[in-house]
Amino acid sequence: MHIDLAAGLAIATVAANGLLSGASGDQSVKQLPARRQLGAVAYSDYSRAADLGNGIAWYAVLGIGTAVLSVVTAIVVLAGSPSGSAAAAAVALIVATVGHMGVTGVAAPTNISQRRHIGDGTALTALFDRFTRLQTVRWTLNLAALACAVWLLAAGLVAA
Repeated sequence: MHIDLAAGLAIATVAANGLLSGASGDQSVKQLPARRQLGAVAYSDYSRAADLGNGIAWYAVLGIGTAVLSVVTAIVVLAGSPSGSAAAAAVALIVATVGHMGVTGVAAPTNISQRRHIGDGTALTALFDRFTRLQTVRWTLNLAALACAVWLLAAGLVAA
């Protein structure tokens, strides 16, 4: 069985967006809600050690790598004169990916800014409330990108 470049990229894009969606979902569903039980100061201690420690490199590689892979995949597909469905999926993948990265461009500095509020529960609560709203939008856009990547892969398989 031969897998062409576009199909191989689409498979990798689904996998990368799946991994990013899982990591993002973990933060949205499990980690951020735990701050209500821990308190903002204790949660910030954890977040600085995890998200702002090894997490910075992890999220940067995963997030930027997935975005680049998604856009490259969409461009390769669009350059190949795809069917209407594959073309729509590729454009939607670009839109969701760029949207995700745009919101990340606001969310990441928001989370990093907790370093300026160490021990200030009131400021940290406001900061984490804002970050949670941004994170919800980010996760939604990432799930949309994952759905578009699956759609793109399915459209390519149907056309093949």
